[in-house]
Amino acid sequence: MKAIVKPSISQRQGALVFLALALTSGVGVALVSARFVVSHQFAYFNLIWNIFLAWLPLGFALLAGRFLGAWRYFFACAFLWLLFLPNSPYLVTDLVHLKPRPPVPFWFDILLVQSFVLTGLLLGFLSVYLMHRLVSHAFGWRAGWIFTVLILGLTGFGIYLGRFERWNSWDFFLSPIGLSRYICGVIIHPHANKTAVVFSMLCGVFLLLAYLAFYALTALHHAVPPRARSNSVRSDAVVNCESSEDHEG
Repeated sequence: MKAIVKPSISQRQGALVFLALALTSGVGVALVSARFVVSHQFAYFNLIWNIFLAWLPLGFALLAGRFLGAWRYFFACAFLWLLFLPNSPYLVTDLVHLKPRPPVPFWFDILLVQSFVLTGLLLGFLSVYLMHRLVSHAFGWRAGWIFTVLILGLTGFGIYLGRFERWNSWDFFLSPIGLSRYICGVIIHPHANKTAVVFSMLCGVFLLLAYLAFYALTALHHAVPPRARSNSVRSDAVVNCESSEDHEG
């Protein structure tokens, strides 16, 4: 490794991100609660559990950044991050539950589900971004992008395991033999598991394209506007002139 890297984000940045994502999550929970009050139906209550699971990868990514000096804890957090990461973009597949459910208008349910989908994607991409930065700072930008592409591909397969085969992240601990046997079967017999292969590949490509857009937005946020840059250069020139005059005097 190049050197011990600093945490990916500061405590102030982490607090702001937490508040923003907590707000979007709270809005989703409020919409589900309002729907229950009006309809007395338990529809979409599963989204509350799913958004809780979507928060776990971000928590593990933040912990991994804090345990950079203690490698045993760092790798434990990184492993748990990878294990639970598919739960964040998994919310995209909850669109399959959308259908008219009177007396609540269909457009309301669309907004409700989409709010959870958006929050889940943001939580997942933020956690990937944090780990991406850690790997890039430690091993270089090429290794960072190779790591990210591989992780998003694995995430696509993880989403398939959850949506189609109904495996959960904790089944790695509760049913490791059964889970390992199924994964090995897909790897050894890809032609007999075409749905798994095609869905995982397409889902991985979708996640990569969406992450590229997310990454570009973070780059725009860090970019310095031209006017601010010119003002900075002008102020530096003034300071240099004043310091040279003081030196001559």
